[in-house]
Amino acid sequence: MTAQTDLQNPLWTALVTPLTASGQPDLSSLESLLREQENAGNGVLILGSTGEALNLGESERKLIIDFTTSLNLDVPVMAGVGGHHLPDIISWLCYLETKAVDAYLMVTPIYAKPGPEGQYNWFTTLMDFVSRPVMLYNVPGRTGTSLHLETVERLRNHRNFWAIKEASGSVEEFRRYRSAAGDALVYSGDDAMLPEFAPHGAAGVVSVAGNVWPEATRLFCELALENQLSEIERSFWQEASKALFVASNPVPAKALLCAGERIRTDEVKLPLHRDDMVRLEYLRSVSDQVTDWHAERSRKPAEVR
Repeated sequence: MTAQTDLQNPLWTALVTPLTASGQPDLSSLESLLREQENAGNGVLILGSTGEALNLGESERKLIIDFTTSLNLDVPVMAGVGGHHLPDIISWLCYLETKAVDAYLMVTPIYAKPGPEGQYNWFTTLMDFVSRPVMLYNVPGRTGTSLHLETVERLRNHRNFWAIKEASGSVEEFRRYRSAAGDALVYSGDDAMLPEFAPHGAAGVVSVAGNVWPEATRLFCELALENQLSEIERSFWQEASKALFVASNPVPAKALLCAGERIRTDEVKLPLHRDDMVRLEYLRSVSDQVTDWHAERSRKPAEVR
């Protein structure tokens, strides 16, 4: 797709990066996963943390971008932009600006823990440089610091400020970001939290679960946004979502995709390791339950049971 086309998709799947047994990007498996998302109507985030972007080399990342954009998918594509060395990130953005990428996900700088002024100048530098909409990413559990509300308020009128991915896990924090963001959209960065965030203005979710259950997660997302999930369904989806974090993400998702022969290997890049996945049978059981839920729920009207 082209920039600024259909970006208000309620579900963006933070896609895993399939690898060969030797650790190289597996383009055949990648296309299969991308087509699954396209068929479900989900937006696609490539090279986020779920896509192991910081563990991939520049040539590998470029290969993934080149291949993904060559497919001319009928759903929007967002590319992850992260790190802490500004010249490297500007160089990466120079490359991305030449590709058919629809939007960027920009995370707060890792390790440095910048304050409001540092964050504001960092994001302003990056957002001034690009021509595509930007989703800012608040994930203090990974970066070591939160996206400051003061920074959001100062950026709210920037021409490229499109959305926030909010992954603090706090309803109160979500409400603060929703208030600070002005006309920008705010997405849940956690599948399990979407039903809690939806009444407070969530636009949707940037999802890990969408990797393994693209159509079921789409239905879950739509029902959550319409407040049509029963309490039992909310609890069920909390368990299903959390099952994908029994080891470091994306190890469980890749294990399940490989077990279902949807990707050829469950390889991950160091420092992650596939042997950290020790509860595969539990995960497969949960996955079977999600499949059953989707089959049953698809036949019923969107009403609270």
